[in-house]
Amino acid sequence: MPIPTSVAVAKRLIDLTGGALLAAVALPIVPVIALAIVLDDGGPVLFVQRRARRLRTEDDGTRGIDEFAMLKFRTMRRDAERGRGATIATESDPRITRIGRVLRRTRLDELPQFLNVLAGDMSLVGPRPERAELLAQLAQAIPFFEERMRDTKPGLTGLAQVTLGYTGRPHAGSAAADHAAAIVDPYGLPETAGNLADDMRMKLLFDLAYAGSLESLGSYLRMETAVLAKTPWTMLRGLGR
Repeated sequence: MPIPTSVAVAKRLIDLTGGALLAAVALPIVPVIALAIVLDDGGPVLFVQRRARRLRTEDDGTRGIDEFAMLKFRTMRRDAERGRGATIATESDPRITRIGRVLRRTRLDELPQFLNVLAGDMSLVGPRPERAELLAQLAQAIPFFEERMRDTKPGLTGLAQVTLGYTGRPHAGSAAADHAAAIVDPYGLPETAGNLADDMRMKLLFDLAYAGSLESLGSYLRMETAVLAKTPWTMLRGLGR
């Protein structure tokens, strides 16, 4: 069901206001980050990658994926995917450069996406966009995984990002961690421990909870405010993604 017009209007106003503020904050530090990337391993500074924007339903009932060009500060080696293709980045991924680890930990690598927000391809808050080919693989492994994108733009930050760890794994001692085993491994199978698909299942639950908040203006504003308020603390602590 499409989100109410009042929610869509409020979300776009928040995106435009927040995107403009983010641009004002980012501009003074962009040259510093760019220089650090160049000194670390040479250019280019920016990385442009096709990401899934939203799920669409065709006239014949089949589903497709709209894509957009997402901007980031480059955090991986220039040959990161040579010979291996699209791969989900892990927390200690050897392809990440030295400055890239700092940018990812603080989430400063996402700053250029204020342009995506202002252009309307992304929102400040929403599920993190996956690459279309990875989204198709995840949808085969995790039922309804692609539904996290229905009628919801991808976001710079989100409920999953401020609640869970890098890949979607709950933080030790958190409320999510207390229930994780019952959700992702109800049979207690030791061979599934640390499975990336389980982390993505946890992320899906929080993304769907955010999507559910869009059903009314009041629930949306409460959720949006809570996520935006938690994001700076998540960045300072180097948590989430």
